[in-house]
Amino acid sequence: MKKILALAAIAALTAGVSAYAANPFSDVTPDDWAYQAVSDLSDQGVVEGYPDGTFKGERNMTRYELAQIIARLMAKEDQLNAEQKATLDKLAGEYADELANLGVRVANLEKKVGNVYFSGNGYMKFNQSYDATAKDAGKAQDNYTGRLRINVKGQVNDSTYVNGLLRSNMNFKTGDGGTANGDTYMQRLYVRHAFGDKVDVTLGKYDQFFGQTGIFFDSELKGAEIAYHANDALNLAVGYGRFDDWAGDQNDVVNADSELAYAQLTGTAGRFTYDVDYVKGSSDDKVNIWGAGLTADLGAGFDVFGDYYKNTDADGNPDMWSAGLGYGHMDLQKPGTFRLAATYVKAERNAYLGAYTFDSSPLDAFSDGAKQVKYWLASGDVALQKNLYLHGEYNFDVKVKDGAADDYDNLGALTLNFVF
Repeated sequence: MKKILALAAIAALTAGVSAYAANPFSDVTPDDWAYQAVSDLSDQGVVEGYPDGTFKGERNMTRYELAQIIARLMAKEDQLNAEQKATLDKLAGEYADELANLGVRVANLEKKVGNVYFSGNGYMKFNQSYDATAKDAGKAQDNYTGRLRINVKGQVNDSTYVNGLLRSNMNFKTGDGGTANGDTYMQRLYVRHAFGDKVDVTLGKYDQFFGQTGIFFDSELKGAEIAYHANDALNLAVGYGRFDDWAGDQNDVVNADSELAYAQLTGTAGRFTYDVDYVKGSSDDKVNIWGAGLTADLGAGFDVFGDYYKNTDADGNPDMWSAGLGYGHMDLQKPGTFRLAATYVKAERNAYLGAYTFDSSPLDAFSDGAKQVKYWLASGDVALQKNLYLHGEYNFDVKVKDGAADDYDNLGALTLNFVF
């Protein structure tokens, strides 16, 4: 098939994705019958020309070239309507072998079989932590671990999808059994249904995150949530359920049977990203947490960020806060990009309930009976290759009040992460 004819057909498939585009090719003029189709597809990044700036529309298109275009369209699938998606699925099936042989990683393209999408991530990690019950209690314990997670998303219809996250951990240092040494389990499993483009409902076990720094309140929740998305600047979510990582010896106010409700406002406006959070438990739980987080882009690659939370139902009204300065932005598609950050953390028992996103943290001292933890955190990320990055962190000047271990200072971690 002539290249110009194939592109005209594909332009019909993507009608509505691009409203207007300028002509980028010297051999396609406004008088040509396929001018608009070629210009639109070029603007969308679906087709590319030759180094000399020409399009060469009269030459025959190979199956390999068409497969490249289909792959780029698949990366834009969320912009297509149901009929266009169905047509694209047929094209992907027809050119499945060529797509497989390409081996190209289209930006953010998930692997797809029918209406099921696959993606994943993993790491190899060295980190240090404390365990007051260990043989060498009071000294840092070295850990060598790995993790693999496979995310599976099944599109039920245009409004509903099911998402599952399979996780397998490996401890390379010890022979301990259980999930720490190779068992695979379902970390998340939920269904989400959208009522139009503003409201969606989630039911099952999903991840819930509060704050800007990643230090506080990161947990899987077994429950339900309803969310309203007004625009980028205003999103509201309310939910109810059990937080997996909050029931333990890191606090005295949440147990394994505790059910909590939450409300969260999030958004981005100009240079500011914010969240305002509220978590409420029953009278037996003594959980009534108010808090907020803010990140401000200062320009020239710098940003400041911080969180503050207070539990007004727990004895003494404990609070916790963090503040930091960051520089740079790591882009997994751009090797060599990086981000550095320095953060100060102060947390009191029963304000911090458990779970954080970092690999090694003095906040583990709460499991050893600590009443208060203060420390500095230095962290950095660098993209080594496409979809491969190195993360490092170091905690210092740690001050622990009433902790069982002698010294929580100088905890660190180094992690090689990969995304696929």
